[in-house]
Amino acid sequence: MEAHKLYYNIGEVAGMLGVAPSVLRFWEDEFEQIKPTKNKRGVRSYTQQDIEVLKRIRYLTRDCGYTLEGAREQLKLKPSESAKMELIDTLGELRRLLVELKKTL
Repeated sequence: MEAHKLYYNIGEVAGMLGVAPSVLRFWEDEFEQIKPTKNKRGVRSYTQQDIEVLKRIRYLTRDCGYTLEGAREQLKLKPSESAKMELIDTLGELRRLLVELKKTL
């Protein structure tokens, strides 16, 4: 079983999320929830909590189509409300996929 690291550099996180490091730096400026620690040289270190927030931002902006402002609002919701909204969006997408699949049969 692989042990989880405590800190990840920007390249590792960018690779995990499938985005460019510049996107992570941009999101850091746009979302107050993202606060990686920086050493004296300015090298960012992300925690698992930072990564979870970044995954959520990627999901909201890329998969759900939220604007940055909309994503900010979603992040402010209670986790249960936010999870409910994500489930509704996911089910809607699943329904669209099933309708498309049905058309091909």
